[in-house]
Amino acid sequence: MDLALSHLRALGAVARHGSFSRAAAELRLTQPAVSMQIRQLEDRVGLPLLDRVGKRATPTEAGELLLAHAARAFQELEAGIERVSRLRGVVAGRLRIGTSASVSIYLLPPLLRRFRQRYPETEMVIVTGNASDIVRAIAANDLDVGVVSLPVRARELSVSPFYRDELVAIASPRSPWRARRSVTPRDLAAEPLILFERGATLRRVIDAWFQRGGAPPSRVMEMGNTEAIKKLVQAGLGLSVTSWFSAKPEAVRRALVALPLVPALYRELGVVRRRDKTLTPALDAFLEALDELRATLAKDRRPAR
Repeated sequence: MDLALSHLRALGAVARHGSFSRAAAELRLTQPAVSMQIRQLEDRVGLPLLDRVGKRATPTEAGELLLAHAARAFQELEAGIERVSRLRGVVAGRLRIGTSASVSIYLLPPLLRRFRQRYPETEMVIVTGNASDIVRAIAANDLDVGVVSLPVRARELSVSPFYRDELVAIASPRSPWRARRSVTPRDLAAEPLILFERGATLRRVIDAWFQRGGAPPSRVMEMGNTEAIKKLVQAGLGLSVTSWFSAKPEAVRRALVALPLVPALYRELGVVRRRDKTLTPALDAFLEALDELRATLAKDRRPAR
């Protein structure tokens, strides 16, 4: 059966948007042109592919089945085009990367800058979110690779260690805490704290550290943004526990005081991808770039003393 790729793309766009007009805008076609492509595709397969209720369009069972296979076909086609490009000495293609906001802000920018300079014909899409959301997207093949907090337990995923992140307490440089050499769970539990929101892997690691120390904190303000937490700590509104790599810029210029935790606390970051994921030239080059960054971070790692 001869199916036009343009017709399959039209079906995918309508399914994503639930709308012929928005699909037409994405594809830079007229709405009648999109409607004609869908009708031709339905005539070719012999079944309705979309349910049309008012202005809303959703895939039928046949539409969902066809789209699932088409997505795999498009991925293989893109991989083939990328490999042909590599024969010309060019690494090109689309790369979908998932990670946390803090990793994207504090760890990956040097890698992304070098990668873009080295492979200018690649297109990178960076998606940030909680580790669980990123892992689900990778398992569903909506993302190609992720750098997330471990552990990750999914049979279909390959996980490799990337970075051992030391956590530190941070305080305003004007607070009495600037004279301390280290802090324990009991030291912090009695103070106003500004911590990352519940549900995040980092927050679970921090909560477990307090529990092991037998001193659960009683006054906690929750936020979902590391930069906002640091600003409130700088303003003297409380203390926090965060990644050393996220606090390092302010600690170096003495805008924050970073104090080691006793006992020491770490979280592990890992590189995650599907085991059966086709290694396109772009993905292969990005994994190599992550290996280079891992080696650089290992040399630069030092306790926040």
